[in-house]
Amino acid sequence: MARLLLVLALLVCTGCGAQRSAADPGQVDATTVPAVGACRNLTAADIEATTNATALTDCADPHNAQTYASGRLPARFADASYDDGAVADWAYSTCTSGLERHLGADESLVMRTILTWVWFRPSSSAWSQGARWYRCDLIGGQAPDYIDLPTSTAGLLRGHAIDDQWLACARGDSVDGGTRVPCSQPHDWRAVSTIKVGEPGDPYPGDDQVKAKTDSYCRDSVSASLGYPDTYDYGYTWFGAQEWAAGNRRSVCWARTSS
Repeated sequence: MARLLLVLALLVCTGCGAQRSAADPGQVDATTVPAVGACRNLTAADIEATTNATALTDCADPHNAQTYASGRLPARFADASYDDGAVADWAYSTCTSGLERHLGADESLVMRTILTWVWFRPSSSAWSQGARWYRCDLIGGQAPDYIDLPTSTAGLLRGHAIDDQWLACARGDSVDGGTRVPCSQPHDWRAVSTIKVGEPGDPYPGDDQVKAKTDSYCRDSVSASLGYPDTYDYGYTWFGAQEWAAGNRRSVCWARTSS
């Protein structure tokens, strides 16, 4: 399964019933590193797959995915098995930091957008032939309705005034049960901050501790973001052991809005 960054809870559903997009035979067992800047239209089924050979589309035409980073895996993975978890962890870290550089934003801002990434590796056949490349694709939105991206996504979040179409909001009675939407659409909740719940070298403290610390921090953070009102509603998104092991140490704080 492709390792998708779990930003703002699960944006992608497993087995959504979507069909795989048309494959380019020349990419199916490719051993060469994919090109950065390439655009595609991916489905939920594509994103759940380990490898991807979706035909390219002109970036001036509608597309929902763009490759922002690619390359060869480190030499230490030359003899790795196809499903080696260490490869996935390396890709998680590489695609995450690469996305921040590509968009021109820090970790906190990226986690408060509807933009995230998915990574792919060679096919098992190409892997057995020695292919060791990775591909990080930028996507946005929630399955199955991924959003169209601009012709170029480089520097999309750079600057002080970020367009609401890229920022994360939610519609519904609660954050957990709500539907994630761009803040340019009607919504009931807005992601207003992220908070650190651990340091890079810390062992995972357990679900209960992560949730308790997230609740406490977000209660204060949302209050501050709203100007310390007497009454307010807040929510949060926390991440578990799998994301912790891959390097994520942040939770997302949400404020109820009137928009």
